[in-house]
Amino acid sequence: MTDASHESVPSRHRKRFPGISSRAYEHPADRSALVALRKLSGFDTVFKALSGLLPERSLRLLFLSDSVRVSDAQFAHLNDMLRDACYILDLEKVPPMYVSQDPRPNAMCIGLDEPIIVVTTGLVELLDEEEMRAVVGHEVGHALSGHAVYRTILLFLTNLALKVAWIPLGNVAIMAIVTALREWFRKSELSADRAGLLVGQDLRASMRGLMKIAGGNHLHEMNVDAFLAQAEEYEKGGDLRDSVLKILNVLPRSHPFTTVRAAELKKWSETRDFQRVMDGHYPRRDEDKDTSVTDSFRESAAHYADTVRTSKDPLMKLVGDIAGGAGDLGGKLRDRFTGAGGGGAAKGGPASSDTTGGSEGTWRRPEPGEDPDSGS
Repeated sequence: MTDASHESVPSRHRKRFPGISSRAYEHPADRSALVALRKLSGFDTVFKALSGLLPERSLRLLFLSDSVRVSDAQFAHLNDMLRDACYILDLEKVPPMYVSQDPRPNAMCIGLDEPIIVVTTGLVELLDEEEMRAVVGHEVGHALSGHAVYRTILLFLTNLALKVAWIPLGNVAIMAIVTALREWFRKSELSADRAGLLVGQDLRASMRGLMKIAGGNHLHEMNVDAFLAQAEEYEKGGDLRDSVLKILNVLPRSHPFTTVRAAELKKWSETRDFQRVMDGHYPRRDEDKDTSVTDSFRESAAHYADTVRTSKDPLMKLVGDIAGGAGDLGGKLRDRFTGAGGGGAAKGGPASSDTTGGSEGTWRRPEPGEDPDSGS
């Protein structure tokens, strides 16, 4: 490496996490799926045996022949970041990394046998050193979690859905699987954003990188706080029609919206779980085999329940209020028929008034004060 390339990489101490398990940063929904898949004996072996059906070998040859492989001789500063990210997350084998000519800023980690990382020239030219370090850490996080295997399967199934579209119900069945995989993969992107923060250890740089992906290289025209305010407005704004449109807009996407990613990452950075990781208290890789699938799914279910309960989105608030109202109504019906509600309930007069008042009360729940996602 030349002296100039050393000067271009910020030289500051970053904490390292020996033996860290990907469970330390994985989003609860992502973690529960991965824990279950890892418990399936031979799962990865089966899919790797099917690698002849997947376009992996073709992709490897394509990037090798038509992209630039990162090394000490080519894109040396990226190679230094890659090795540094693998060192921080204790990933023993450094995955191959390629720079591909494409003006659109993008990066991905794919592959069944061995993950490969690809970044586009648009991304390399858009981000500064610290922002790029977070992106490299993001992709190394994918590799450590094993996301590359499942992303490759998602790509394969998406292509397969197009090929069997003419078969009655064939496309419907595959697209149902693809939709579920996309929901998981959106959560896996949140996990990888957290890995990027653990590698870069600079929240502002991670925020800047997401802003640039959304609005281009115009930092002098953008503001992190205003960008995060957009996420707040997106979540709570509009009516039920907007809530439905949000769902329809996100369904075909493999990534969450950029403002949402920024807001979710900032929330995680403020949790006790993040601070514990930074203090060196995190789950170890050698403990993964003892992880409970039931506990992981319970955490995931609790996360989704809390998301509904605390969401400011109109539809999610309606779902939470209906759930609360149903519980309240059930209790009043029980009291009415068991006489637990007192004489007024038995006569029906005050009970009617009380029921109305109770129902109205369930629609005036206080706004949540904090994010329930303590993260993975």
